Amino acid sequence: MAKYILILMGGVLVNNYVLQQFLGICPFLGVSKKVNQASGMGLAVIFVMLFATLATWPIYTYVLVPNNLAYLQTIVFILVIAALVQLVEIILKKFLPSLFKALGVYLPLITTNCAVLGVTLNNISDGYNFLESIVSSLGVGVGFLLAMVLFAGVRSRIENCPAPKSFKGLPVTLISASIVALAFFGFSGIVENIVARFM
Repeated sequence: MAKYILILMGGVLVNNYVLQQFLGICPFLGVSKKVNQASGMGLAVIFVMLFATLATWPIYTYVLVPNNLAYLQTIVFILVIAALVQLVEIILKKFLPSLFKALGVYLPLITTNCAVLGVTLNNISDGYNFLESIVSSLGVGVGFLLAMVLFAGVRSRIENCPAPKSFKGLPVTLISASIVALAFFGFSGIVENIVARFM
């Protein structure tokens, strides 16, 4: 049980894909202007990450490896993720049209979001079994959502603050993102120490 907690908390805080590994920066910077858009994008990414892992792990383990086709994993994983994003797009368009319009062009970008592909590839390379892969994907997805919502809050505060002309727009956004990322470095040893005490 402690191993699953460590994997989950590692994905959320310690190895946050956006703030520590710099994967998924495009939607992080593009959709983080409003909290509702950021949370909607984060939830869509969690959904895609979980279902991508549910599909890619068995495909890799039971189809690609036994047939000596493991070298095709990246291509196969991209195709699976693209199909899942199309599914998410159809669901949002039908049931949540306002969120679908708010996400706009960024929803199809989940297809090329390297965080989604990264979690599926890292689950394989880290040697996780099926359940560990699901927990890892959930942790990474929640970490993505957390980063998006936190940064949306930071950006809403920045919009109302006076800044020098040379810092307005993208420069102050990137500086703020780096400060938020630095804050997450503080979690590095905390999670391992907490889990070590309970093991």
